[in-house]
Amino acid sequence: MLVLFETAAGYAIFKVLDESKLQEVDSLWKEFETPEKANKVVKLKHFEKFQDTTEALAAATAMTEGKMGKSLKKVLKKVVAKEAHEQLAISDAKLGGVIKEKLNLNCVHSPAVAELMRGIRTQMEALITGLPPREISAMSLGLAHSLSRYKLKFSPDKVDTMIVQAISLLDDLDKELNNYIMRCREWYGWHFPEVGKIITDNLAYCKSVRKIGVRTNVATTDLSEHLPEEVEAEVKLAAEISMGTEVSEEDIGNIMHLCDQVIEITEYRTQLYDYLKNRMMAIAPNLTVMVGELVGARLISHAGSLLNLAKHPASTVQILGAEKALFRALKTRRDTPKYGLIYHASLVGQTSAKNKGKISRMLAAKASLAIRYDALGEDTNAEMGVENRAKLEARLRHLEEKGVSSCLPLTKCYYFNFSNIWLFYTILKTTLVNLTTLSDFKKALQRKQNIRLCQQSTQPEIIRHPFFKLAYNVT
Repeated sequence: MLVLFETAAGYAIFKVLDESKLQEVDSLWKEFETPEKANKVVKLKHFEKFQDTTEALAAATAMTEGKMGKSLKKVLKKVVAKEAHEQLAISDAKLGGVIKEKLNLNCVHSPAVAELMRGIRTQMEALITGLPPREISAMSLGLAHSLSRYKLKFSPDKVDTMIVQAISLLDDLDKELNNYIMRCREWYGWHFPEVGKIITDNLAYCKSVRKIGVRTNVATTDLSEHLPEEVEAEVKLAAEISMGTEVSEEDIGNIMHLCDQVIEITEYRTQLYDYLKNRMMAIAPNLTVMVGELVGARLISHAGSLLNLAKHPASTVQILGAEKALFRALKTRRDTPKYGLIYHASLVGQTSAKNKGKISRMLAAKASLAIRYDALGEDTNAEMGVENRAKLEARLRHLEEKGVSSCLPLTKCYYFNFSNIWLFYTILKTTLVNLTTLSDFKKALQRKQNIRLCQQSTQPEIIRHPFFKLAYNVT
């Protein structure tokens, strides 16, 4: 039996001298207690050293992926193929399948082989001659650094790290902006309180305060660049009758500095939002089309990565972000939440309160498909997302129209037994209030009063009216 042993310095092929000792798995470690005992069990047949770190990195990445690299293929053809009748002991069963398929070599992987590999590793310095221990240690350290850099650079999980960081920073900027703007309005409100109610937009407020400075400068300041004409006139009028207190130039300087901070942060937030939108369209275009870039980025951030999010079922995607409410409902045995972060999607937001649960469930189902398509698919287009969103919008319109027709103000319901057929019709407050008998109902049908009749048929027909629906079967 031959043994394929991988090291950071190269590939080693060992010959097993006594195969009978492999049958005693539990006591095999005793044969590798000393280098002398180890040399009686295995003997080095060939050692193929790596030329440089690049070759070692290529071999290591191929090995971790269960593939056969060029250097390994070369060694196996050169050494093992000459003794094709021998079995080849390997540490990875998946790699053994690839070797058997391509080179037609009989590969073995068992607990005894794993114990043998462990023993060879403990006495590696003595078994592999011509390779100083210091050199093996240096090559192991260099390969470990190279492999870590490679995984960090090319790992698909790390691509969406930028999205997670960007959406977290965006939320932090929103919180800071709210605090800064609140402080600015309160601070400048002591000097000019009326302008806070006139200018509602926060950015326009800070820009106007930055340009005005002291309240007495309003009359000579042109604010047309930041405010509409009528708002500017209202500000100038309010400055003349303002009840604010007087402040010093140092106070105004600090307020202006705070306004500069708000303006800069707002501009940076706009730039960050554009960056996030472009990133989301590049990494998860179908998810972005379905729920929007902000909600999509928050879902990815909550799950940790796009790949982790793709592993979640649609039911989990639907309530992602509402874990506290879910466990509280389970603990108290009440209704579980119908939506989490997905509630902020535009499709759920434009739905009536009655249909929000249905739409969030359907949106989560389609969104989970879009997530898996983005994470695991090869295409980068958003055709599937556009198609599914169109279906959801059509379903939403259907639900809303159905809800409008079924949520009318009802007053009375009448049942008539006519030719063994139950006849049902609904009367509204504004129409047909006096229909109390079947004869009155028939007369109303004959007069076509407030009713658009359907064509006569042997089957029950539905009479549609802007105010009510009437089901009947009258011959």
